[in-house]
Amino acid sequence: MKTTNHYFIAIALLLLFNLSVFAQDEEPKRPMYITATTMHWNMDKEDFDMKEWIALEKEYLEKVTMKNELVMGSSYYMHRYTADNRELILVRTFASWGDIDKAGERDTELINEAWPDEDARNAFFKNQDSYYAPFHSDEIYATMSGAKVMTEDAGEDMILYVRKSHFASPEDGSNKEFNEMRDEFLENVIHKNELIKGYYPNNHAWGSNKTEYVEAFLFNSMADLDSFGERNGELIEEHWQDEAAREEMNKKGDKYFTGVHGDYIYSLIEELTK
Repeated sequence: MKTTNHYFIAIALLLLFNLSVFAQDEEPKRPMYITATTMHWNMDKEDFDMKEWIALEKEYLEKVTMKNELVMGSSYYMHRYTADNRELILVRTFASWGDIDKAGERDTELINEAWPDEDARNAFFKNQDSYYAPFHSDEIYATMSGAKVMTEDAGEDMILYVRKSHFASPEDGSNKEFNEMRDEFLENVIHKNELIKGYYPNNHAWGSNKTEYVEAFLFNSMADLDSFGERNGELIEEHWQDEAAREEMNKKGDKYFTGVHGDYIYSLIEELTK
């Protein structure tokens, strides 16, 4: 079922994320690719200790990720409202596709520098790995212009809302029409909505579904997430004051999407952010 407000949001397009370094339309400051690794907690670990896990990942962050000049940004997000409470998402941003491969090699170099003793190194990673189930999935997204870059420091309770939509291929569509609608909506709604602290649109680059488009919204609280749709509606009516114009824009926008989407809410782990 489609509604008018439903699909002005869809028009806006669509993840993820690292946040402070995403300088729109500047090179090489703007990340060009995002990797999203979905991991799962080891539910059979009897001595699971969240404080220890954070300490382990913080040590790795400081000794490896922060020193890896090829990783522009890195963030962890924990399940809040998704289909699987075991989920933990690691998002990393890169200036180029080549840097994704090179960053792995650089990680290895930094690991060997940080833990030169093989026994100590093996013990650290055995303990770190014990917190995770032995399976994960990876997706790579290409970043898009039009991000609303977060300008304030991330807070402990920051909420990430992820919306995954899917492109259709309308015969009567065009890149020009789509881009004009998208730009107009971003400028007059998303960028003016003060509840949205960050907005990051991305499209599929490598992974399981080539039609996938993802948009990530950052909020200070769940209350702001609950209210942002209403605020979007107010901004929509301010810009498209004529109801017929709103309906026409909505009709045009709907044809570019299948109407199928998924919603995911995560909590940012602020202290594990580069």
